[in-house]
Amino acid sequence: MWRDLTPIGRNTTTNGYRRYAWTEADADCREWFKAQTETRGLTYEVDRNGNQWAWLGDPTAGDAVVTGSHLDSVPDGGAFDGPLGVVSSFAALDELRARGARPTKPLAIVNFGDEEGARFGLACVGSRLTSGRLSVEQAHELRGADGLSLPQAMERAGYDPDAIGPDPERLARIGAFVELHIEQGRALADTADPVGVASAIWPHGRWRFDFHGEANHAGTTRIEDRRDPMLTYANTVLAARKKARIAGALATFGKVSVEPNGVNAIASLVRGWLDSRAADEETLAAVVGEIERAAVERGQRDGVDVRVTRESFTPVVEFAHDLRDRLSGLLGGVPVLPTGAGHDAGILSASVPTAMLFVRNPTGVSHSPAETAGEDDCLAGVAALAEVLEGLACH
Repeated sequence: MWRDLTPIGRNTTTNGYRRYAWTEADADCREWFKAQTETRGLTYEVDRNGNQWAWLGDPTAGDAVVTGSHLDSVPDGGAFDGPLGVVSSFAALDELRARGARPTKPLAIVNFGDEEGARFGLACVGSRLTSGRLSVEQAHELRGADGLSLPQAMERAGYDPDAIGPDPERLARIGAFVELHIEQGRALADTADPVGVASAIWPHGRWRFDFHGEANHAGTTRIEDRRDPMLTYANTVLAARKKARIAGALATFGKVSVEPNGVNAIASLVRGWLDSRAADEETLAAVVGEIERAAVERGQRDGVDVRVTRESFTPVVEFAHDLRDRLSGLLGGVPVLPTGAGHDAGILSASVPTAMLFVRNPTGVSHSPAETAGEDDCLAGVAALAEVLEGLACH
């Protein structure tokens, strides 16, 4: 499975992945998922929001145990973030069948669409729509850098954008959702444990900072006459690092656009996107507020107008304690650890009991071609997921 999936959407220059929602690479990943479903004689289904499902048992019976993750990527992302969870789900199902396990509840594997938000700027679109955390109107307003809206992209890919929306009946049929994921950090790296259980997801969000200055000639405009938004932006990036470090939080400007984007031109507009995360919502709000104040104060000195727009926000997610503790018990008391990364499991947690398993990442690197995990650890993840699925669905 891993060998067949690995080439899809891979950039030969960077060795990273560009599997963006509703693109050709995404379509190839979806075909791979469908083929895995059919090979195993499972019931294949695509829901109203484009999420793919592979069912063992009656999809309408209720109290289903669901696992899976996503197959899309960030720009030049790694091979494991998302796909490891989907591949491991099929492998865990194979393991259960090899054991002769007999599920007493329906089992399903899911591939949630557009989890990374690389194309339209909002993460977890598929699970947000399904759970009602993203309205149809908001979804229709999403637009990518290529100018296409989400509905247009879906339609070009052969899906009906008019069908999207909340799917409470589907969620009501799920008794538990368990997502396996590579650990995005090093909490397990220095332990003897290849697998851990998630305790919570830090609150996090994305904010767009617009720095409006004045375009002018780089070679003829005196320093004192300039209204250069790039200066304000650069100072804000440094301020974000400082404010986050002091508060024990995280703040990253990882995306920027510049107009007119000429080497010999002072910019008229710089847009920077801030990703910020913290252990609690109060700290997160304080850090983002301080970053905004630093931007505005510097903008006043530079003659630059600063405007901040919150594009997304996910509150703190405490995974269902009884399910979390049950997973830890089934796996012999493996470590329980928090994460700063968002996941579909976090979005769904308000609607169904959810839990997560993490597979050890020796470097802690993620969202990068350098992301990796040892084969033995990946197989340990499959074995752990199989134990969990058997414990939840077969007894």
